[in-house]
Amino acid sequence: MNMEYKSFLIKYAEIGLKGKNRSYFEDCLVNQIRQNLSLLGDYKVTKEQGRVYVNCPDGYDYDDTVSCLSKIFGIVGFMPVVEIESTDWQDICDMTVRFVEESFPEKNFTFKMFCKRGDKSYPKTSPEIAADLGGVILDHFPGLSVDVRNPQKNITVEVRSHAYIYADGYKGVGGMPVGCNGKAMLLLSGGIDSPVAGYMIAKRGVSIDATYFHAPPYTSERAKQKVIDLAKQISLYTGPIKLNVVNFTDIQMYIYETCPHEELTILMRRYMMRIAEEIANRSNCLALITGESVGQVASQTMQSLICTNAVCELPVYRPLIGFDKSEIVEISQRIGTFETSILPYEDCCTIYVAKHPVTKPILKVIERSEKLLADKIDEMVQKAIDEREVIKIKPED
Repeated sequence: MNMEYKSFLIKYAEIGLKGKNRSYFEDCLVNQIRQNLSLLGDYKVTKEQGRVYVNCPDGYDYDDTVSCLSKIFGIVGFMPVVEIESTDWQDICDMTVRFVEESFPEKNFTFKMFCKRGDKSYPKTSPEIAADLGGVILDHFPGLSVDVRNPQKNITVEVRSHAYIYADGYKGVGGMPVGCNGKAMLLLSGGIDSPVAGYMIAKRGVSIDATYFHAPPYTSERAKQKVIDLAKQISLYTGPIKLNVVNFTDIQMYIYETCPHEELTILMRRYMMRIAEEIANRSNCLALITGESVGQVASQTMQSLICTNAVCELPVYRPLIGFDKSEIVEISQRIGTFETSILPYEDCCTIYVAKHPVTKPILKVIERSEKLLADKIDEMVQKAIDEREVIKIKPED
């Protein structure tokens, strides 16, 4: 790029509606930006008069910086900014002309000029700055024209202690900064849905840990690596994830050998929820997160969800509950998890699927079947929790 961008202006939306708590959420966003960009270099992130600025180090990688900022929840947009050291009017005019010259190869578009005067002692008002700079641009570039209603480009100049110039920039992912709304435990499988559910709940400001149920030798190390890879991909958005890998083989086999086969899916799901909740409590999580969607499979009917919810004291959040499969697939493709999710490696839930699973289970019947497991199940659950493998997933891994 010819134009030297030394900083980025960060735009947020929902945070601006937080009233007296706005400063807290702004600080969460600033801390999240600092954490993510620290992997790339020594960036400075500051707040100034309702703005968040990212000041870039010498020799920084522009494309890597844009990629990083585009994955940070809380940012709805960000613009590369040209900073003018002074507020001298001629300097502003000269740099605005250079900005248009180097930023837009084609000089045949319509534009609108926005100006914001943060320094009220400046001799020109905001409308005057906009009008005068618009005239300067038109004088230098005859192929351009002004359209205040539906411009193809927006050009903004802010006059504060320094002057700043920027155009439309890049779209962010929106939402709220990760961690500002507590932590939850994601039940993460190797499928399409659960990684998307983790992404969606993180978008609302919730940091996540994850629990994966592994069933060797019926599920391979490739299946486990697939889940690790999915966790790495969503960590680009959510930040670091503590992945708990639980050996579920003995529990699955015990249920399979003891209980009615048409109830296997519900019974296994209930014990997964129990185990995930215990790990969540040990990790100070406030909720469980699943990728369930009403009616998608037998274990996700309304009756089945009632049966799985019944074993939990923590709330169970299902961000995808009203989504159809095509909507979930579209998000998974956008966030980069789809290609990994469709790799043909076994999932522990698919190993013992009944030919005719119950789709409208009755809670009392399921609870009666669970009594058949009373001799061993508590000990087996505790062993699975205590012997779980904990893998720390970081975006840079």
